Amino acid sequence: MLRGRARRGREAHAAAGGDPQSGADPLDAAQERRVRAVLALGGVPQADLPDGVQQVRLRLLERAASGREAPRDVSAWAAVVASNLAMDWHRAKRRQERLGERLAALRQPAHPSGEDSSVLSVAVAQGLDALPAAQRQVVVLRFYADLPVRSIAEQLGVPEGTVKSRLHTAVRALRARLHEDEVV
Repeated sequence: MLRGRARRGREAHAAAGGDPQSGADPLDAAQERRVRAVLALGGVPQADLPDGVQQVRLRLLERAASGREAPRDVSAWAAVVASNLAMDWHRAKRRQERLGERLAALRQPAHPSGEDSSVLSVAVAQGLDALPAAQRQVVVLRFYADLPVRSIAEQLGVPEGTVKSRLHTAVRALRARLHEDEVV
């Protein structure tokens, strides 16, 4: 019985690409079909299925290359990873849809006349210019580049709380300036 487990363990390790330089495909044909099925049932479009399968392969190879033990059941592990990838795909799709909605809202003038929107644009640009560089930087990254606070903090090498504080202070200053100038 132990020999059988040891042999299955070696087979699973070999199937998982136990030797990263071996060049062996970590997924056999049946496992690949199962991954495709899980992705498709998870709502991933047909055009994106090959990328999903490659992501599962990559994660299996990364696991083997990092020296971690191969999954006991590669097929089940791959199905779980595929399911997680399908959820990630839906999250990304929702993010893209929200971004599209935000961009569409920006394209539609909030004010009926083009003159009002150009006055607002000039006032915002002037307000941004008046901000200290650190505050201006986080406002641009957050609202124009649409980066999350965590990414901004990582890129700038500052704590998330610092980014939040700078954003709060900058937005408050911009709002006050726009009210002073009677733009909004």
